[in-house]
Formats: sequence, C-alpha cells, structure tokens
Amino acid sequence: MLLRRHLLKTVLALSCAALSPVAAWAAGFSSERITVKTEGEGKDVILVPGLSSSPRVWAEMVKAVPGYRYHLVQVSGFAGQAVGGNTEGPVAAPVAEEIARYIAVQGMHRPIVIGHSMGGTIGMMLAARHPQAISKLMVVDMLPFLGVMFGPPGTTAQSLKPVADDMLLKMRSTTPEARAQRTEATIKSMINNAAMRPPAVEDGLKSDPDVSARAYHELLTTDLTPELKNIAVPTSVLYVVPNGVPLSPEQMDGFYKMAYANVKDVSLKRIPASAHFIMWDQPEQFQAEVRGFLK
Repeated sequence: MLLRRHLLKTVLALSCAALSPVAAWAAGFSSERITVKTEGEGKDVILVPGLSSSPRVWAEMVKAVPGYRYHLVQVSGFAGQAVGGNTEGPVAAPVAEEIARYIAVQGMHRPIVIGHSMGGTIGMMLAARHPQAISKLMVVDMLPFLGVMFGPPGTTAQSLKPVADDMLLKMRSTTPEARAQRTEATIKSMINNAAMRPPAVEDGLKSDPDVSARAYHELLTTDLTPELKNIAVPTSVLYVVPNGVPLSPEQMDGFYKMAYANVKDVSLKRIPASAHFIMWDQPEQFQAEVRGFLK
C-alpha cells in the first residue's frame, strides 16, 4: 500500500511539473475564459485540451517534438482553475472566440492548432468561423457532432436535446461521492494506460462540476457538420474505436469518413490499441503523427 501511494504521488508530481520549468505566461493577454502559457521557440502551435482536462495531457508530446512555440491553453473552470467568465451558458464556443482573440492580440501569423476531445471541437469552431486565423488543424478523437453516439441513426442536435437536458440535471444533482466514482470509471474507460489515469482523475475532480456539466451538454447539442465546409485549412483527424462501443474498426473508419466528408482537405487515421487519450495510450505513435503533421 505504501509503495502504491508513493508511485501515485510520483506520477502526479511528474505530470504536474512536466510543463512548469520552462513554460511562461503569455504576455499582453488577459481573459476570464482561458489562460495561456507558452513553451519553446519556433512556429506557433496552439494546444487545446479536452473536457475537464489540463495542458498536462500534452507534456510528453511537447518534450518529444521540440522546435516549436507551444501555446498551452487552460479553460477556466477545468482542472482547478477558477471559473472566471465561464459561470453560465456554453463553454466551447466562447472559448473558441477567445482563442481567436488571443491569436489576434499576439499578432501570430496563422498558427497551427491541435485539440483533443472538446479541444478538437473548439479547433473546428475556430477553423470554420475564423478561416484565415490558422494554417492547420489536428483533431484528436472527436466527431463534429458528438451527440450522434448517443442516439439512433438520424439523431440530430434538436432530437437529442431532451436527453442532454436530463444528463445536465443529473450531473448537477450528483453527490461528491458519486461524482468521484463516475470520474474514476469514466477515466478508466478512456485511458488504457493505468499509470496515466491518476492525473486525469485529479484534473476531473478539480474541475468545477457545473462548468463541466454545461460544457458536456453543449458538446452533445452542437452539430458542426454544416460548418465543416468552411474549413479550408489542411485538417488531420486521429481517432480510435472507443472502449465499449460495438463497432468494428472498419465500421468506425466509415463512420469518421462520413462525419468529415464536408472538410475540403482532410486526412483520417485510426490509432489501434488506444482509448480516448491517444497521447498517453500510444505516445510514440501519437508523437510521430504530430511530428509529421507539424512538418
């Protein structure tokens, strides 16, 4: 038991410290919805984590792929950061607008954007609604309409809204104990690499429950499919067959091909033997994909 606790503390400490020694706050920018730290030198790359996550998900990749100036976005209300401006209403869409403002304020020339999960949704919003703001987009395991996974064929954002509303109410009324159990179970299903589950669980439990609930509701009821035609930049999508989803790899391939059919320049690649957090389940392959994408 003592050894297990020691290992857990070591994993958490390394994960928390991974970005801190050389990262610095982005100068000249203030926002109530996000904070941004920068690390490295070179072409600008904006990294957006997912729901209830923090920039620690990128730590190993940033170390393995040097030569770029990484902009590490933290969404207010997630992973222990104060709620700030995310006190009510949607989260992803306003954050996308803040990242667009950040790009303008910093005077960046069309940076590259990589987003995981909800960060991928934010990246799609940014690319579709600000077509000239970025030069490339990588979406890590996210669909343009997440809600399609929660309903029968033909499900729409409107038809799924009652289900999403019910989920929102249940999430808001969950006890801390039940929330902790749900977080543990969810992370276990999303990360095959047991050693990397503790940091994700910690981020989840430190996230504001209401911000996370509203963001999840927004993801379920937002269908970006009609906007994909506005994405003009090269787009790479990495995806997996999620644990517990009764689809074959070939069926999932077809599913993603159909989902992203409206993107003019898109590359789709399924990563085998991985759950949702590809960067932790298949780090070497993920880093190789990012390295090739950035070049």
